[in-house]
Amino acid sequence: MPEFHHDQSGFATLVRLAAETEECLFENIEIDMHATRWFDADMCAAFGAILYRLGKNLNTVRLKNIPSRIATILSKNGFLSHYGQERIPDRWGTTIPYHRFDVKDDRYFAGYIEKELIHRTEVPSMTLGLSKKFRESIFEIFSNAVLHSHTELGIFCCGQIFPKRHRLDFSVADLGIGMRRNIQQNTGLELSPAAAIEWATQGQNTTKRGSVPGGLGLKLLSEFIDLNGGCIQIVSDAGYWRRGQMETVAVPLSHPFPGTVVNIEINTADTNSYRLTSELSTADIF
Repeated sequence: MPEFHHDQSGFATLVRLAAETEECLFENIEIDMHATRWFDADMCAAFGAILYRLGKNLNTVRLKNIPSRIATILSKNGFLSHYGQERIPDRWGTTIPYHRFDVKDDRYFAGYIEKELIHRTEVPSMTLGLSKKFRESIFEIFSNAVLHSHTELGIFCCGQIFPKRHRLDFSVADLGIGMRRNIQQNTGLELSPAAAIEWATQGQNTTKRGSVPGGLGLKLLSEFIDLNGGCIQIVSDAGYWRRGQMETVAVPLSHPFPGTVVNIEINTADTNSYRLTSELSTADIF
């Protein structure tokens, strides 16, 4: 694919790669990237998850003929250091490093998003109350991957600042059972992959048991994105879901992704300050 963007066509390419290599065992796999003219670096989370699964199936994976411009980007965020290339210093500070977390690494993940995402100057201004909820919403994506996806291969994260586009993108991917199977196993609902994502993004819906609340993280993120002018994308199983510009798209993909990917795009040109409704005072209202 000449250009690899974080959009429906980019994810379609990824799930095709996952499907084509699903049965590979003890093989030497070469992925030729000579025709790739652009690669959105935050897509390393989903790409890296697929390649990691191939490695766990005892395949040897090699990326070859990577154009120098793309190799520089993927070396700055640390992705290519997993495939034999040295890391390049990120002097402009536009990368959110590629990282794989084990399911027990919740403290390290919390520190990672605190340092690499929450406190970035590009993120619009938020009150302490909203910033806390925003942090909790991102952390819930990690928690969902641990609690619901049953992944044994970890959670993959990466992000990128695009100064010219005025965008900050951050992605979290897992190699679990996906939303559709999780919902079916815990609620009995038989939904299509795209409908399952739609169901999971509604604040009142959750598969968590007991007194622990759930399902609010994606709803809060969606509400913030609506106000901010960014977008949120989710790929799970063979479903693709996108919320942006106050509109939702939910469509099937030709092949399943072997887990779930959540991509958040923040509009960094947004100069508004945000707060929770509960933080409004009478002075703000009148």
